Amino acid sequence: MTDLIRDRRESRSVDAACAAAEAVARTAGVDIRLLDSVSELEAVRRLYERIWRTGESSPPVTADLLRAMTKAGSYVSGAFDEGELVGACFGFFSPPARGALHSHIAGVLARMQGRNVGFALKLHQRAWAMLRGVSEICWTYDPLIRRNAYFNIAKLAADPAEYLPNFYGPIDDDINRSDDTDRVLVRWRLESPDAEAACAGRPRVTEAGAGAAVALSVSAGGGPVAGRADARTVLIGVPDDIEALRESDPACAAEWRKAVRDVLGELLVEGARVRGFDRTGWYIVDRQEAE
Repeated sequence: MTDLIRDRRESRSVDAACAAAEAVARTAGVDIRLLDSVSELEAVRRLYERIWRTGESSPPVTADLLRAMTKAGSYVSGAFDEGELVGACFGFFSPPARGALHSHIAGVLARMQGRNVGFALKLHQRAWAMLRGVSEICWTYDPLIRRNAYFNIAKLAADPAEYLPNFYGPIDDDINRSDDTDRVLVRWRLESPDAEAACAGRPRVTEAGAGAAVALSVSAGGGPVAGRADARTVLIGVPDDIEALRESDPACAAEWRKAVRDVLGELLVEGARVRGFDRTGWYIVDRQEAE
């Protein structure tokens, strides 16, 4: 973490953020550092091609764009396992008045899953941002990918803020396939009590409570089953592995996209708050009280 140059007056929370990032990286067994050379950024491009299986014709990002971002002061980092690049993350700044960083892509090789490499990258990004006076990081994720929903909402304690239908349009890769690219925008308030606890290894744990209504569940055949969404607390289920479902049954995957858009999307438009995500695959959503 020697590359996290302390370029503003440190505070207790910034010191804690740096210490947490260093501890998680050690536990994950990776070295995380900022990247800016053309060769390093080209390695990031190749890594993302492997993760999203895009091929050279449509990479998620190009090395020259990353190079421009680093020159402009944006964030690009890599996670190294015994010298091999196994994960990377980059983001760029929002308008100055926002005091926020938009984290566009973070990815880790599949064989590294379970070692908290993605967690280490996000904590490094958080410490880097806080050292520069940034109080919030935003990013988007596919609400149908269960492990990402848990990671963002529970493990990091980021808060879903907006549902974005078909946000990126068609993406030519083997992850999204022909599915619409609906995304949820999350806001990670870096010094909130929930975020501080999560970064210290205490994920956000949420219980639905009595009286919760099941608005969307998984049928025995793997498809979506609509229920009630009129209770104070609403539960929205997602499939176990939407990426595998896109390969085996694209029509069923498309049904899930529409169902989650209709339920979760509408609730967020109405002002409902996603309070948590249960590890077994449920969004826990609280509706606004009628005035």
